[in-house]
Amino acid sequence: ENRRWKKSYFEKERGSVLASWPTGQEVDIEDAFSFHKNLPESKKAYCKLRAGQEKKLIYLQPRAGVALLSQHIELLSKLESEGEADFLPTTIDSYTRQNRYNESARGIEESKAAGRSLLNGLPAVNYGVAGCRKIINALDSPVQVRHGTPDARLLAEITLAAGFTDFEGGGISYNIPYAKDVSLEQSLANWQYVDRLCGFYADEGIIINREMFGPLTGTLVPPCISHAIGIIEALLAAAQGVKSIAIGYGQGGNLYQDTAALRTLARLGRDYLDRYGFGDVQLTTVFHQWMGGFPQEESRALGVIAWGAATAALAGVNKVIVKTPHEALGIPTAEANIAGLLCTRQVMRMLGEQELARTSLVNEEEDVIVREVNEIIDKVFELGEGDLVVGVVRAFAAGVLDVPFAPSRCTRGAIMPVRDQYGAIRFLNTGDIPFSSEVKDYHRQKIE
Repeated sequence: ENRRWKKSYFEKERGSVLASWPTGQEVDIEDAFSFHKNLPESKKAYCKLRAGQEKKLIYLQPRAGVALLSQHIELLSKLESEGEADFLPTTIDSYTRQNRYNESARGIEESKAAGRSLLNGLPAVNYGVAGCRKIINALDSPVQVRHGTPDARLLAEITLAAGFTDFEGGGISYNIPYAKDVSLEQSLANWQYVDRLCGFYADEGIIINREMFGPLTGTLVPPCISHAIGIIEALLAAAQGVKSIAIGYGQGGNLYQDTAALRTLARLGRDYLDRYGFGDVQLTTVFHQWMGGFPQEESRALGVIAWGAATAALAGVNKVIVKTPHEALGIPTAEANIAGLLCTRQVMRMLGEQELARTSLVNEEEDVIVREVNEIIDKVFELGEGDLVVGVVRAFAAGVLDVPFAPSRCTRGAIMPVRDQYGAIRFLNTGDIPFSSEVKDYHRQKIE
């Protein structure tokens, strides 16, 4: 149910989570509070996001994570100094995402023997609080945990205690696109824990930013689907006491639709938070550069990155997640990551004073996205009889919420998105999403 966890229940759950792997015993909440309170504002995601919102800045953040702690710190230092990254990532390895810490430990040893990373991210749980805190102490910018984990409870405990001020994910967006057999009931409860933990910090005046993963499967996701899920996750987080929330969106490719999507995301997110009594929650938006397939050639890949940069600049957003020209080849080098950042920064600077005018095309796209999102979320609340957690589970079962091309058994996959002649994402088949006849007609007309 969507109710703030009682302290007694939360403490009981914490005991078993912290006992689930030896490094959990390193978590000392009073020490964590003290460390966070002594961090400079420049290292606090919430403070930096607030300042950026006031000054209308667009921040850049890469993705990066390697197996060995020293190499990870070296990589992030380069991205900060040479890549001019405003926010730094710590991408978590796949074993940790599946709570397979024994295999992560083996990956660390094999990486040491090889002298290079044999994991696709940093196994933060294995390094524990002391190890992870070295990352925070070595850098000047806020660092975010980025992963894809249905059960991130221990990961959150360790990284937040270490001084990370930003944590990505949610009970829907880190389950449906990432896992096959994890129930929504389980992942939603796991993420209520993460959000309650962030609320626990907030009770002490320590604001952890919580970012919802917008791109989902990264493939032809209609804006209304990612918006509805992001807003629902934001409401669930706020219910547990989270005070800073970022909602994401993955680039679709059509400038007018992407502009409308980013502008409506900010507006709808704020509307829903205010409507349900969360007016004190800070809300920002995140734009993910193209999440689909990339060309192999660096020059072509940089073209894709530049188009994402232009879209973000013209539409307006608070933060951009930057791709690299090695996207098609595998895990990027620091140099490739820096190239993606500098390419994006250059385009942003050139478009700094420009924005896409409110044309009839943008207005039309905005109107239809707002209508679609409201129709979906209204039905989710109706199915849950006012309880959003119950509503989400029932909505996925009924096909009211549906994510295209996802591995999860919890989503029907009955919708079929396509591109219209201008490259905008439309519905060929709306499945069981409860759209009005006007919305269905709109999509039909666009692709006939």
